[in-house]
Amino acid sequence: MTDQPQPPLQIAIVPVTPFQQNCSIIWETQTKQAAIVDPGGDVPKLLAAVKELGVTPVAIWLTHGHLDHAGGATELAEALSVPIIGPHEGDKPLLDALPEQGLRFDIHGMRAVVPTRWLSEGETVSLGDLVFTVAHVPGHSPGHVTFFQKDLRFLLAGDTVFAGSVGRTDFPYGDHEALISGIKAKLLPLGDDVQFLPGHGPASTLGEERKNNPFLQG
Repeated sequence: MTDQPQPPLQIAIVPVTPFQQNCSIIWETQTKQAAIVDPGGDVPKLLAAVKELGVTPVAIWLTHGHLDHAGGATELAEALSVPIIGPHEGDKPLLDALPEQGLRFDIHGMRAVVPTRWLSEGETVSLGDLVFTVAHVPGHSPGHVTFFQKDLRFLLAGDTVFAGSVGRTDFPYGDHEALISGIKAKLLPLGDDVQFLPGHGPASTLGEERKNNPFLQG
């Protein structure tokens, strides 16, 4: 009996913060190069997970600037000596205000984030030979981005689309119409077979959401 070949991309989900945000550690199997996507907090837990997985972090990727996604980024970047990539510059006000965001939820010690590199529509980020294309999908926040790996049909969706729902837009800077039009114009056309991991809750496929997500009908 032969061992099954490992997939080229592997993912470990580490829920962080009281909001149980899906921080994901993703890595390219061959090189074990890893990106930590949306480290909202609980940095010691994330460092322990990195060590246990035996991967080599090369970057932190941020989909957007809300505290449950970005609150631990500065501390983690310093601990690992890696750059912070993303989101789009539209989220600069949110990243600047992370300490105040935290205090509103009685979370102390959050630090502002200054990304090493902002991202724009159509840019790419890489892990080993795996290239992810960036889409700018505002609405949940002005600078929200997603990361799509075309060959593997996999999308890191952040808080744009969820299984059966979409991102909240009742926060400052939210825009429901922009979010829905962005999902329909930029994410659903990627294909029904695309699996996506959202910022909260279970994974789904774009086909499932196109057919059955009540927010995306009509």
